[in-house]
Amino acid sequence: MNQTIPFALPNFTTRLDGRVALITGASSGLGRRFAQVLASEGAAVVLAGRRFDRLEALAGEIRAAGGRALPLELDVRDARALPDALACIEAQFGVVDILVNNAGVAEGRFATDLTFDEIDSIIDTNFRAPFVLASAVARALIAARKPGHIVNVASVGAYHYTASSGAALYCASKSAVIRLTEALAMEWARHGINVNAIAPGVFRTEMTAEHLATHGEAALARMPRKRAGEPAQLDGTLLYLVSPASEFVTGICVRVDDAQFPR
Repeated sequence: MNQTIPFALPNFTTRLDGRVALITGASSGLGRRFAQVLASEGAAVVLAGRRFDRLEALAGEIRAAGGRALPLELDVRDARALPDALACIEAQFGVVDILVNNAGVAEGRFATDLTFDEIDSIIDTNFRAPFVLASAVARALIAARKPGHIVNVASVGAYHYTASSGAALYCASKSAVIRLTEALAMEWARHGINVNAIAPGVFRTEMTAEHLATHGEAALARMPRKRAGEPAQLDGTLLYLVSPASEFVTGICVRVDDAQFPR
């Protein structure tokens, strides 16, 4: 006999009161917007990045709006510093139960032109850091017997590439992030930790500003809606993936690209 489990209608909320969120790459672009959005829904937010002056300014804005924010100077390429950073956060806000692995770098150059230092920087930022941070956050959540949400920021470049793209390693690293998301979701599901990813298309951010300024009109003209995204257009996707609304969703990558690129 089937037994119906009652849920309130609608079984949906994006409120994050009592949650602690760590956002990497929070000093600009998508990361800055992600921090503002999570804070607006009640989460205490930790703003991690290398440009501390920007992080302090953003923290001030969030506090002025009634939120809680902690700026944290952090270079995610320094893997050994990441667990210590989490310990600092826990001492001030408690256990991180929302992690947004947003920090990333793109080379914008062909594979044959990359130096070893550039290769290391891309891999360390785009892949090793999300793995190390996600593992450290999961370890703390498991020890505390708490559920949590991890969102890894991938890219539509994981699905689409052309001979002229000039970003082979970047795209490969973002493809690896998607597979990592799927694997960690399976590994940590029994602990109540959901791991998902977002693959944005072309959005107007500091990272894409130079490309759009140089090639923007021609590139956008080839797209069905002839436009780039604005960071605010990711609000709903992010909130869904870190809130109770997506409790039954783990191991997926949501492609948010306005049909800019072929499937």
